[in-house]
Amino acid sequence: MRLGVDLGGTKTEVIALDGEGRERLRRRVGSPREDYGATLETIAGLVGWAEAQLGTRATVGVGTPGALSRATGTIKNANSTWLNGQALHRDLEARLARPVRIANDANCFALSEAADGAGEGARVVFGVIAGTGTGAGVVVDREVLTGPNAIAGEWGHNPLPWPAPHEVPGPPCYCGLNGCIETFLSGPGLAADHQRQTGEAREAPAIVAAAEGGDPDCVASLRRYEHRMARALAHVINILDPDVVILGGGMGNIGRLYERVPALWDRFVFSDRVDTRLLPPRHGDSSGVRGAAWLWGPREAALAVGGA
Repeated sequence: MRLGVDLGGTKTEVIALDGEGRERLRRRVGSPREDYGATLETIAGLVGWAEAQLGTRATVGVGTPGALSRATGTIKNANSTWLNGQALHRDLEARLARPVRIANDANCFALSEAADGAGEGARVVFGVIAGTGTGAGVVVDREVLTGPNAIAGEWGHNPLPWPAPHEVPGPPCYCGLNGCIETFLSGPGLAADHQRQTGEAREAPAIVAAAEGGDPDCVASLRRYEHRMARALAHVINILDPDVVILGGGMGNIGRLYERVPALWDRFVFSDRVDTRLLPPRHGDSSGVRGAAWLWGPREAALAVGGA
């Protein structure tokens, strides 16, 4: 039995997969904010609840914002900034009294969709999470690409490509730079752009709903978002040339993106035609938590639990 935990900015979720990859249970709770100790206890509480329901011990994989630094073993680059500098891996292993596998949440999302999701059968999958933040993971031949710096796929912290004059230098980002893709393509990024242009404070889902209802200001905001998404993904296609891009997170629920963005990215991709597909995730917003469970293969899970 494998447990996956997805530690998100607004929710933390646990899932249990059996040896055949079938879902056995799932539970979601709100994520603590600005409190590292409460974050540890939330994860431990979900694991304890799941094992009590299942009546068995399980392996644990965790998808987290940011990445584990190879230099220090602590979390770096998390937009949930209270995690940065914390020894999450070590502390969870001590708290749960077992080995724990941790990976970037976007890597978990990409792995899930490459294994048995919308990217199944594709050789190169670029899996995007655009929600509270903006990140991505790269999977090649069903293996997560991490790189020597553990930052492969950190797409959200590159500058928005081909910027218009009014997009420079761009909004400030928590990473210390300006104009990062995340500041434009996250949900809060869309809301902030709308407010800059109109003076009206609306959350991203309300902007999308109003655009669907024909509100001209919200339509204009969504069109700017689509053009920025097209430019940002064209940059990825020019470098990585993936078979498929899978768009997850809350912004991936905007149905019109799957038609509009590919129609716009042709102008920026350095090719006579673009065969890369843009698809929604097969497993929806639970793909990240499934990918966390997939960090343990079935045989590895059996050996780990047996030896625990």
